[in-house]
Amino acid sequence: MDAAPAVELRNVTKSFEDRRVLDGVDLRIPAGSGFCLLGRSGTGKSVTLKHIIGLITPDEGEVLVNGEDITALSSAELSRVRQKVGFLFQNAALFDSISVGQNVAFPMERHTDLAADEISARVRTLLEQVGLEREYDKMPADLSGGMRKRAGLARAMALSPPILLADEPSAGLDPVTAAEIDALLLQLKRHAGTTLVVVTHNIPSARTLGDQLVFLHDGRVLASGAADELEDSEHALVREFMRSVGAG
Repeated sequence: MDAAPAVELRNVTKSFEDRRVLDGVDLRIPAGSGFCLLGRSGTGKSVTLKHIIGLITPDEGEVLVNGEDITALSSAELSRVRQKVGFLFQNAALFDSISVGQNVAFPMERHTDLAADEISARVRTLLEQVGLEREYDKMPADLSGGMRKRAGLARAMALSPPILLADEPSAGLDPVTAAEIDALLLQLKRHAGTTLVVVTHNIPSARTLGDQLVFLHDGRVLASGAADELEDSEHALVREFMRSVGAG
């Protein structure tokens, strides 16, 4: 039997002005799994992630996180749900005016009652896990692109969320650094049971992280399944996409 879904989208439709970005999308993401969203740029992948975290509300349909429909929640209720969902933004989205350590501490200072020394210890543990233990006091501007992604991942995991959303985690990175980010994400899935929802153009990354791959096209699910199933898809566009080897 499949694991209970951590996230579900039911007939989700979203338009911006006269452009329909999502058109009746249904997704079911089992808890503890790796789920990759593929497709050309502009096909609704990042918009899907923003629906899951409640940054965007659908025009129609339901978005369920751990069985709870979040589409009609109040701001306070949505904040409660967001504490269980980490978000690694494409550009890491670090606060440039505070140090790396302060960036990682921010969610704990805002959402927990932990003492300052407990938060500091937790931050150092997280930074050590992502290989940034020496960068605690550095400013984000002093980090390389890969290090910023690592710091963003540490911040996304600050509250130990059972669900982690990652928007293009390997974009703009060299192959070695991209593989290191993938290894960190895979470790979270395997050892912490974290549900991964990853938007990527990087097919090697999708093969590494994804138990299930979904290909979005024109706002709809064109194909879904394991990597080998998409390789043999009846749709030429999907087969061609699966033969690509780099990050988009």
